[in-house]
Amino acid sequence: MTYEQVVAKVKDKFANADASSIDGVKALQINLEGKNVNGIFYIEVKDHNVNVEPYEYYDRNAIVTVNPTNLLKILDGKLDAVEAYTKGKVTVEGDLGAVMEVINLAK
Repeated sequence: MTYEQVVAKVKDKFANADASSIDGVKALQINLEGKNVNGIFYIEVKDHNVNVEPYEYYDRNAIVTVNPTNLLKILDGKLDAVEAYTKGKVTVEGDLGAVMEVINLAK
């Protein structure tokens, strides 16, 4: 899987997300680190809409570093986000609460 394919899958996952419960702006920068896939993109919740774009996000709530496989498993509900974090499969710098709010929109 390529970086572009991962970003497209994440964008599809959030395409119909109901972000009406989130006030203000929540932004996560995702740092992908895998054997064959590395890159940065962001997931932003703003004005009750979710945007996924292939750029860095400087005014973010958190940076999430994860390999592409684990990210997609979390978004598909096949890997619990809290378990992935506690087992070191995901690292987070910043607001864990914002990360959980945004990730839960994918379900």
